[in-house]
Amino acid sequence: MRIISGKYKSRRLTAPKNLPVRPTTDMAKEGLFNMLNNWYYLDEIKVLDLFSGTGNISFEFASRGTTDILSVDKHKGCVYYINQIAKELEFDIQTLTMDVFSFLEKHQGKHDVVFADPPYDFTDAQFESIATLVFENNLLTEKGILVIEHSQQTDLSNHAYFTQAKRYGGCMFSFFEVN
Repeated sequence: MRIISGKYKSRRLTAPKNLPVRPTTDMAKEGLFNMLNNWYYLDEIKVLDLFSGTGNISFEFASRGTTDILSVDKHKGCVYYINQIAKELEFDIQTLTMDVFSFLEKHQGKHDVVFADPPYDFTDAQFESIATLVFENNLLTEKGILVIEHSQQTDLSNHAYFTQAKRYGGCMFSFFEVN
């Protein structure tokens, strides 16, 4: 995995092989960040990275100047790795080792971008419950968006706050916002 742009552009990061992760591909990440760059000044936003795994998305935001990032994952090894790289690269990334669904039920902060990359084998109902919890608990700022990464087999277009989906290879991003 590599950082696409920003302060650490082209920096390669190698996560331990024992982590239960599937990092977002460089092509998909580049497409996503091209969109986000058109919508936000990345150095002025608050980001919540759910199912953060290796921290791939958090590191990309940090490299592009985002300083308010919270990464949540239930796997201690993933959180340890994110903390290790964040310290090495002097990124200001807060981490939390916690089940994402429990976190979403309790969290009260507001974020401009909430990114979720749950396991691809989740059911459509599990994916949709992420969106439902984000909106029920009012976790987005006024112009905030939720982005959920999933496979092509998952269809989230029936969710009340769904706005669009973008495909990059075998990866899909579904976008949600208050209409």
